[in-house]
Amino acid sequence: MNESSRVEAFSDGVFAIAITLLILEIKVPPHAGDHLWSDLGHQWPSYAAYVVSFLVIGIMWVNHHTLFSYVARVDRTLMFLNLLLLMTVAAIPWPAGLMAEYLREDNASHVAAAVYSGLMVVMALNFQALWWHVTRTGHLFDDRVDFAAARATRARFALGSLAYPATVLLAFVSAPLTLAAHGVIAVYYGFNQLRIPTKEAA
Repeated sequence: MNESSRVEAFSDGVFAIAITLLILEIKVPPHAGDHLWSDLGHQWPSYAAYVVSFLVIGIMWVNHHTLFSYVARVDRTLMFLNLLLLMTVAAIPWPAGLMAEYLREDNASHVAAAVYSGLMVVMALNFQALWWHVTRTGHLFDDRVDFAAARATRARFALGSLAYPATVLLAFVSAPLTLAAHGVIAVYYGFNQLRIPTKEAA
């Protein structure tokens, strides 16, 4: 197992734990009796927070895997940047729980949505920092990568990071709309996947 594979294997474990913890926020309604259907329906914020957060973590994992499949070597800076990214990924179940608990509240829903969006801003910046470091000199890539073309994609990451700060502002308008916006952004990155430019493609 090379250096990159060890980092990716550790990262996969963190992604797996974080995405699994999301389901713990969906509680079994206690003593519902004949009202179980209505009580289950009453928990719709928990379902919404679960689905959106699952998409966020899952699609981040896909893009992370794509990146590291082209990384042949790692240095200490890359490992620490990856740890910062994993720290934010591991924290996602907490703001997801806030959204599930307070999505129907008035002022509290805006706070929960702002915290959720704030963490997404940090995660986007961490992933951008990871990409910028890898494309700084190209020495960590394997021989398949077209380094000049990969470096040219830096601007896309900078532009993509603008969407997340906008959701922080949106949080003070509508918490449900903010959660929906994060779902849309996640789906966008699911279809507009991170493509590593290769010499063969060039």
